[in-house]
Amino acid sequence: MNETPVFPLAPTPFKGESREVDAGACFDWLRQGWAMFLANPGVWIGCSVLLLIILMAISIVPLFGQIAAHLLVPLFGAGMVQVCRHLSDDDKTAEISDLFAGFRHNAGQLIMVGVFFAAGVFGLAFIAFLLISGGVLGGVVTGRVGGVGIAFGGIMLAGLLVMVLSVPVIMATWFAPALVFFHDMQPAAAMRASFDAGAKNWLAMIIFGVFLVVALFFAMLPLGLGLLLLLPVFSGAVYASYRDIFVGV
Repeated sequence: MNETPVFPLAPTPFKGESREVDAGACFDWLRQGWAMFLANPGVWIGCSVLLLIILMAISIVPLFGQIAAHLLVPLFGAGMVQVCRHLSDDDKTAEISDLFAGFRHNAGQLIMVGVFFAAGVFGLAFIAFLLISGGVLGGVVTGRVGGVGIAFGGIMLAGLLVMVLSVPVIMATWFAPALVFFHDMQPAAAMRASFDAGAKNWLAMIIFGVFLVVALFFAMLPLGLGLLLLLPVFSGAVYASYRDIFVGV
């Protein structure tokens, strides 16, 4: 016996379906990120200053503070993309308080994304420490000239290994805050959808990542003041890439 449908019908749950875009789309994301910054520089700078102060204050506590800071990254990431959404909506007004939107909606799920991110970062750091310490110990045993080469080789190997192994962690957590916050996806499903989206658009993501690393280097030179510009533009670009890659958002 067929059941009579109840109206209005419930909307189909968002499943995180993504599409492949051109590699050059990353430059359009950056242009949109810059445009979002120009739309309201005051709010962006206020959010950036507040975010940096909070993260630096938390990170003062040895080890535990740094772990806590990594756990909070997805919550603040959700707040930054919320600023982007309000700037994109004519009926909404972006405010500095939007930075804490992730603490008010799906905070537990966002923390779980942070747990995965922190575990990945500190796990890779531990691997790097083991490799570097082994290289330094070998350098001490071998002698001065040969020891320098062994120690340097250990550092290079550790850096290369961490770089390779960090790619899956970054891919899984890149879009996850937006997917959890905007679409109420569970952490595991959001990270899987984020990873799949990154894999489909690996070339665009690599180009975007290289630009980010270079921009971060220069942003840190003037006492880190460049972060007040880089954080808003980067957040806007991430939001633009999310809107471009995921279907039905």
